[in-house]
Amino acid sequence: MKYIDEGKINGLLEKTKNVDEKEVDEVLAKSLLLQRLSLEDTAKLLSVTDGHLLEKIFKTAKEVKQRIYGNRVVLFAPLYISNYCANNCLYCAFRADNRKIKRSHLTADEVRGQTEILLKKGHKRILVVAGEAPPPSKTNVDYYVEAINAVYAARVGENKIKRVNINCAPLNIGELKKLKDAGIGTLQIFQETYHGDTYKKMHPRGPKSDPDNRIDGIDRAFSAGIDDVGIGVLYGLYDHKFETLAMLSHVEHLEKAHNVGPHTISVPRIEPAEGVDFNAPYEISDGEFKKVIAILRLSVPYTGLILSTRENPRFRDELFDLGISQISAASKTSPGGYNESEETSGAQFVLGDNRSLDEVMGTLIEKGFIPSFCAACYRSSRTGEAFMNLAKPGTIKGKCTMNALITLKEYLDDFASEDVKRKGYIMIKKEEEKLSPEEKQSLRRFYEDIDKGLRDEYV
Repeated sequence: MKYIDEGKINGLLEKTKNVDEKEVDEVLAKSLLLQRLSLEDTAKLLSVTDGHLLEKIFKTAKEVKQRIYGNRVVLFAPLYISNYCANNCLYCAFRADNRKIKRSHLTADEVRGQTEILLKKGHKRILVVAGEAPPPSKTNVDYYVEAINAVYAARVGENKIKRVNINCAPLNIGELKKLKDAGIGTLQIFQETYHGDTYKKMHPRGPKSDPDNRIDGIDRAFSAGIDDVGIGVLYGLYDHKFETLAMLSHVEHLEKAHNVGPHTISVPRIEPAEGVDFNAPYEISDGEFKKVIAILRLSVPYTGLILSTRENPRFRDELFDLGISQISAASKTSPGGYNESEETSGAQFVLGDNRSLDEVMGTLIEKGFIPSFCAACYRSSRTGEAFMNLAKPGTIKGKCTMNALITLKEYLDDFASEDVKRKGYIMIKKEEEKLSPEEKQSLRRFYEDIDKGLRDEYV
């Protein structure tokens, strides 16, 4: 597989099997300078099993996230538009051979209807997801663009979707340019596994069976002018230590080739799925998963770490403290799944967290995190290298906090339950006390505009 030196990765894992506290402390000190770690640095942290050293890693990960992004956590909802797929991935309910799920493509009107449901709940950011098979008479990219346009066209009062990200199949440069012209934010393409033999075994048939075409999809995105990309692995397909170092090898390639690392890294774990008889061959425990998330925060401090609703509520709440900066909430993983009055099937996997958006908002506030629906960076051309220049030294933090508070007030005024509204306004008052006089004055002007009925302002 391109960019992935399996011999080097295995050698580093062997070399760093027995690190001492002094070596760990040296790596953590480097992290606190907000420097990206080398593969060997990361391998040292991955080898840690001692509880005392693990607590040091967790504490440092929380501090690094705080220094770069502050205490805000961005929320979004996935919007599945189709579960037809030409691939036969062994672990996925959308696999072509699965006859037990109901298949469907959403029309543009149906996409708009699903978006309106999400808007009524308070969502402002959407991740469009689809299997790798277009509807009849359409190409993949034409279908994606139609869906993106439908999402942006949806309105509920003064509320609209601020930004559409997309998780889709690898496309050619011309097709990717169409996505950019449609106004996408981040393009996600997950490699699933970076281990060559495992990749071939897990993806036996379909376009996805070519690992190099998949990994090259990210490079083609940069060539098409899309400079915000998201990568990820599906933990459980192969050894988590190898996968983490391999994914960071991919990061190194992107930085060398394009001078920009990934905007986001996602950390899904394998979950049960309808019609799929599959057990994770390398199951990763909760403890190992916590360690991986913290180490990713330290290894690529500027990158957003995304946690999905695959995890259960208790565990999700625990992971917020380890450096997670973006989460999905109140998710459905089947096309049309947000129609509460209908029985829907065809979900990609079983959800672990079924809480409402309001419940998740309340939990975040109780834990001291500012829930955010901000998409200001996309609209202010703070993407790609421009974003990294702000994120790497931590100077993006001020804008993140201001925009988080603006979007929080919008949510509290328009959608929140009375309990969440009360807690939210207490949080806003506390957070305002941390701001400079100039920031306080600016924030008051935004709040006055919100009180007048204006929405979607940002700094």
